[in-house]
Amino acid sequence: MAPQTEQSACFRAVAQDRAESPVFLPTSVHLARILNRAEQPRVSVGWLMQQLGERSFGLTLFMMAVIAFIPGASTVMGVLIAWPAVQMMLGHDVAALPRLIVRKKIGVERLARIIGIVAPRLEWVERLVRPRWRTPFETTKRLTGAVMLLLGLSLISPVPFGHILPALVIMLLALAYLEEDGVALVVALVAALVSLAATGATLWGTVETIDWIDPAAPG
Repeated sequence: MAPQTEQSACFRAVAQDRAESPVFLPTSVHLARILNRAEQPRVSVGWLMQQLGERSFGLTLFMMAVIAFIPGASTVMGVLIAWPAVQMMLGHDVAALPRLIVRKKIGVERLARIIGIVAPRLEWVERLVRPRWRTPFETTKRLTGAVMLLLGLSLISPVPFGHILPALVIMLLALAYLEEDGVALVVALVAALVSLAATGATLWGTVETIDWIDPAAPG
């Protein structure tokens, strides 16, 4: 009962926040308000995800895309991205993480320091990526999830530096969801098609080159 009660309280808090602020709140402001809702010195990751609501998809995917730039981490992130991507395809409202991660707790003071570092950078991004043309978010959520899944799989590609373009596109898609920017979403979806086509062409060219260098022996 306790987890359900906590989740219900979180959803009510988010709903109240939306009711009090009919105008879209930038993510940097939303993060600051989350700190005001913390009633304990330590909060769980699950509580934080519930407070983020639909923005949890954008923030989770953005963090994964950033980590994917670390040498050797793209393969792991490519697999992990499938988790929120499938949830988007199923139409979930909030990104759900594995229980092992959800139960982990973080001190509010440490969370405040992290937000203090992230928020100013988000404010700069919010000058470029801002709420525009929100309709696509209602109609393309499942499509975006499928594209995210394919981009995640392309991160596993063994082609040198082949992870850079997919990671950049995932970051743009994540920012579009964070700020409900339909224009950025459409641009990111087009860029995703280009990225997937480039990955496919590169893999095909690599296979053809290997066959040409070391052709298989006849029957």
